[in-house]
Amino acid sequence: MKNKNENGSFALEVPAVRSSPLDTPVTLTPVDWNNKRLFTLFWPLIIEQLLVVMIGIVDMVMVSSVGEHAVSGISLVETINFLIINAFTAIATGGSVVASQYLGRKEQKNACISARQLVYIAVCISLIMMIITIFTRSLMLKAIFGNIADDVMQSANIYFLFIALSYPFLALYTASAAMFRSMGNSKVPMRTVVLLNIFNIGANALFIYALKLGVAGAAISTFIGRVITASILIYLLMRDKTRVINLSGLFKIKLEPEMIKRILNIGIPSGLEASMFQIGKILVTRIFTVFGTAAIAANAVGATINSIAFMPGNGFGIGLLIVASQCIGAGDFAAAKRYTKKIMILSYLTYLFINLNIFIFMKPIVGFFNLSAEATEWCLLFLKIHCITSTLFWCPSFVLPNALKAAGDARYVMITASCTMWFIRVCLAFILAFPLGLGPAAVYLAMGADFLFRGIFFVKRWLSNRWIEKKVL
Repeated sequence: MKNKNENGSFALEVPAVRSSPLDTPVTLTPVDWNNKRLFTLFWPLIIEQLLVVMIGIVDMVMVSSVGEHAVSGISLVETINFLIINAFTAIATGGSVVASQYLGRKEQKNACISARQLVYIAVCISLIMMIITIFTRSLMLKAIFGNIADDVMQSANIYFLFIALSYPFLALYTASAAMFRSMGNSKVPMRTVVLLNIFNIGANALFIYALKLGVAGAAISTFIGRVITASILIYLLMRDKTRVINLSGLFKIKLEPEMIKRILNIGIPSGLEASMFQIGKILVTRIFTVFGTAAIAANAVGATINSIAFMPGNGFGIGLLIVASQCIGAGDFAAAKRYTKKIMILSYLTYLFINLNIFIFMKPIVGFFNLSAEATEWCLLFLKIHCITSTLFWCPSFVLPNALKAAGDARYVMITASCTMWFIRVCLAFILAFPLGLGPAAVYLAMGADFLFRGIFFVKRWLSNRWIEKKVL
């Protein structure tokens, strides 16, 4: 039930009778995210996302000394790895929405229960994925990429084995980091990623250069790094029982089916959305292989440069999920709208600043990668298309849907994102590239069209207020 207050905002009517710890009575109060709190939340998120990208870049640079087969093998594994990481991130998103809404309702006890349930879910799913990957990794690589050179396959197999062993720790890190962010504390996960970057460089130097372990060395350093970072965050959440969200009593395992259902109602659609998106990207990327090495190299460099622009936007999206969830949990839908608008403006301004600099300095930036003349020409064209289309349409496409997920509207986001990905980006890319003869630039034009239509649907949904009818708790 929702009633309008005198100030025009919405409030929830909460039953006075309860039958379990999950049905506690609540006092709904306005959620205040002033500019100082927003700044404190967002700047570590943005830095953390940039540092995550740097880990991948550093790994590739350092392992390149082993040879092209090593770089190729790791690249193939990471393509599949994105799908699995997306699954962990999606489950953490569900846990973050549930915990944040409880915090908005001032229900610390239920927020802690949701955190423990998230950890149980993450461990179970990651163990299943680890076992499947260990025993089927060769089949997965062959099924997705076809015939692969023996040395590349050997490198991919070795790297995949150690990465699979790290899945439980990656899942634990993702879940615990989400809980820190739900409390508005994004500094702890950021500091942990800083530590991971420093460790990764040192461990890579030891295992790859000093001990000559090659691809296995890169994988071992990643494995150890994930063990350390997960252990740190879990320890901090278990040690300090005064935290708003803590994992006290984690080992006294008690499953709460209703809470697990709430988390998965957000997590499963988010995971399917991310997986469909990644599979679509893999299919579209195959277009570049038709047009030769220059097009492949140009896209690889363009994607690397664009990933730097995406990271601050990803940080704003994660922050919006937390802020909107707390507002919606408190029944303050007017505040949810107000903060969503403010965060969208901030993300637009940030994205404009970054893309404007990429557009102005793209020639010297691309020149740093020593591409051929043909590849350079393609890369500059890709960047021009992307800078224009993503500046205009990316934020409504990828930041705004986090506010819909915060309200429990994850299924709409999943359906919309999957449809635009497959019917617009994938289909349009192949039509523009081959029948219409636009070549590899078609991929970036279709990507821009995907941003446009995806954004239109999400903005329309947000303005319709249909998300207010959804219920998470």
